[in-house]
Amino acid sequence: MKIKRENLMIPLSKPVINPEMIEAAINSLQNEKLVLGESVFKFEESFAKYIGVKHAVSTNSGTSALILAFNAIRIMKDNSIIVPSATFVSTVSSAMLLGANPIFAEITLNNYTIDPNHMAELIYKRQNVKAVVPVHLYGYPAELDPIMELAEEKDIYVIEDAAQAHGARYGGRKVGSIGHIGIFSFYSIKNITVGGDGGMLVTNDEKIATIARKVRDCGRKGKYSYDMLGYVFRLNTVNAAFGLVQLKYLDQWNKRRRAIAALYDKLLSDLDEVITPPKPSQTKEPVYHLYVIRLKNEKVRNALGAWLEDQSIQALVHYPIPLHLQPVIKKLYGFKEGLLPKTELWAKTVLSLPMFPELKDDQVKYITEKIHEFFEKKIYEEREWVKKGEKWLQKLV
Repeated sequence: MKIKRENLMIPLSKPVINPEMIEAAINSLQNEKLVLGESVFKFEESFAKYIGVKHAVSTNSGTSALILAFNAIRIMKDNSIIVPSATFVSTVSSAMLLGANPIFAEITLNNYTIDPNHMAELIYKRQNVKAVVPVHLYGYPAELDPIMELAEEKDIYVIEDAAQAHGARYGGRKVGSIGHIGIFSFYSIKNITVGGDGGMLVTNDEKIATIARKVRDCGRKGKYSYDMLGYVFRLNTVNAAFGLVQLKYLDQWNKRRRAIAALYDKLLSDLDEVITPPKPSQTKEPVYHLYVIRLKNEKVRNALGAWLEDQSIQALVHYPIPLHLQPVIKKLYGFKEGLLPKTELWAKTVLSLPMFPELKDDQVKYITEKIHEFFEKKIYEEREWVKKGEKWLQKLV
């Protein structure tokens, strides 16, 4: 197909903003308290109902929701948490800021989520493991049944990091509702947003919800009395009003994401050089926050990223440096390359392609045509593109 290149710029992601969302935001500004107004509580109630839990506590970011989660289970110095290294930094930094030590588990290369077998090995070897944090990376559910079974046996908390998985299902249940706590992010490129930063903690445990509500609001007991130490993690009313409207469209948008993913799968299926994302199964319904392919090696991945950028297609790496190799964590714990071979291979070979509900089929076809052209012309063997690929990656890290 032919698309005039001068008129083309396909972004990696693009939030949906329509007049209904804008009107809701304006209405809240004109008629509600700006902080903890009526829309905040309506949003929490609606989100809890959507996920299928008793309690939802809104926050000003997904990171704040994680900090509240670790506060609520009384994470403290010398406690350990088991997390995958294949995730955003907040998954672990939010616990480390409270004094916890990270223990990094491998992922499986068939779905990029925590390997339950390696997690079990770590739990049996270590003391003071207080929680495990399965991450539903890219919107694909982690293998929760064995995780929950072992957590129950060892009396360990499970905090689901569902920051990228709004509406995804595991065993027929929405992710976030299966562990002791689930957290979500409403950052601007997530499956739903609140018109800026925002987050949510969900749980069926009333005690955890009560602690979270207090800690997000200075530890407040009454208007001017405090029986806990807390933070200012409240979600602004205008953001809640915006998110409340977005929530109405979430299932529709997720359905479109799955259709886009299926089209990508079909159009890339003849390329042996490209590993497409894990597909839906009888037990797992992903929501494709990102559509992430995997390539043969880092050189090919980087060259393809640079090539797509040259074709006015935005591609990105989520995430180029696994957490155990991040400078601050390496400095604190001395982790070295080779600790998690599968995770390190993942970081060197994955590439995120454009994915958002308003992405057009013709755009998907154009993107996949350019990927085919890259391999047909063996662009990755050209010295010029190898160098461009190295520069492209440097911009990301």
